Formats: sequence, C-alpha cells, structure tokens
Amino acid sequence: MNTRGLLDQLLKSGQEMLQQKGGGASSGLGGALGGLLGGGSGKSGGSDLGSMLKGAGGGAALAMLLGNKRVRKVGGKVAVYGGLAALGVLAYKAYGNWQAQQAQQGGAQPVEPQTLDRLPAPQAEQHSRAILKALVAAAKADGHVDDRERQLIEEELGKLAQDAELQAWLHTELNKSLDPADVARAASTPEMAAEMYLASVLMVDEEHFMERAYLEELARQLQLPPALKEELETQVRVELQRV
Repeated sequence: MNTRGLLDQLLKSGQEMLQQKGGGASSGLGGALGGLLGGGSGKSGGSDLGSMLKGAGGGAALAMLLGNKRVRKVGGKVAVYGGLAALGVLAYKAYGNWQAQQAQQGGAQPVEPQTLDRLPAPQAEQHSRAILKALVAAAKADGHVDDRERQLIEEELGKLAQDAELQAWLHTELNKSLDPADVARAASTPEMAAEMYLASVLMVDEEHFMERAYLEELARQLQLPPALKEELETQVRVELQRV
C-alpha cells in the first residue's frame, strides 16, 4: 500500500486550499461544505467548492474529514504543516527537545529520533499508515461523521488511493467505532506514538470537550510522558503563531 503518498496529498491539500484563496479560503470552504454535507444552501454553493478544490489533490477528502463546522478553525493548523515531511520535522524537533530536557534532569542521553522524515521507505510507510489511522480516528472524535458523510469521505479517498488493498484498509478504519486504545496499538516505537499524537492535535478542535477528552485518552493509551505530550502541543502552538 502507498499510504505515504495518500497521507502526503491530504496534508499538502490543507496548504493548497488556503493558498488558493488566501486567508479566506477556509471560510468559503465551510460554506460550501454546508451545502454538500449538511444539506444547506450556503452562498458559497457547490460550484464554489469545486473551483476551490480544483487541483488541490486531497482537498475534498480532507475537508470532509474536518467537517463543516471545523474547517475554519482546524484548517489553518493543517496548512501550517504542509506535507508529510514537514510533520516529521516537527515531530523530530519536539521529540529531540524532550530528550534534551530528560538528559538535563539526569535521564538518558539523547539519541537521534527516528521520525518518518529520516527513515527508509518501508519504515516510513509503516509510520504513515499509523499517522493516517490517527487522523481518521481524530476526525471522528466530535461525532460529526455519520453514515452519509462516511460514504462521501470514502469515495473521495478512494479517488486518491488507487490500489484495492489501501481502499479496503480505509473502509475498515472509517467504519470502526472510535477507540483510542485501538489507535494506540498501531504505534510500535515512541517516535511513532509522538507523530500520531501530533497528527491528532492537528486534526482536532481542542476547545471542543469531546475532542479534548479524546486527545487526553489517546495520549494515555500511547503512554506519552506528560513532558513529551506538552512539548508536542507546544510545537503546534509555536508554529501557529508564525502564520
């Protein structure tokens, strides 16, 4: 499966959507999604959605994962990250900072973090699959994905995921009940756990009670040390302040 290619398209599409219409892109997208997902008749309309997402790769799938009410608030986070390599770099920085803090407090000396941006293709693919699993789960954390929306998301992702194995895997993930423990089991290394949590922070609205509760439970299931969890969240805040 080429999960890495699909995930990279999804993350890059956040940047592309905002770049196409500047800072107002997410607002127009939210209105358009109101008509597409919620049955409303927002002024943006389906044609505006089509023109906005034209050439944006995974933009439609990403927008559906975010949900109509969350695009404005969360879409900017996605744009900060850009592609998959950018997420790996941010995870590397956060994980490295945490290791340095532990060393200063008498812990183990830092070792080179093996984040996805520094791994050979087979291992990077494994990390990508775990991150995509985390993204899909986080998108469901506020309960907005109903059966109709799930079908639409699956169709959009299916256009990007050409091989049958990846499509079957996505179908399974989209139709699973939300379970932070199941998500956490995909993390086979501490760095992978950090990347999955970072991607989940990217995807959620932390002011939403259900989504914040999901993040807290995911961190617990991933067995993230509190200082590492805080460092990952801090890196997100720092990056957002730069845009």
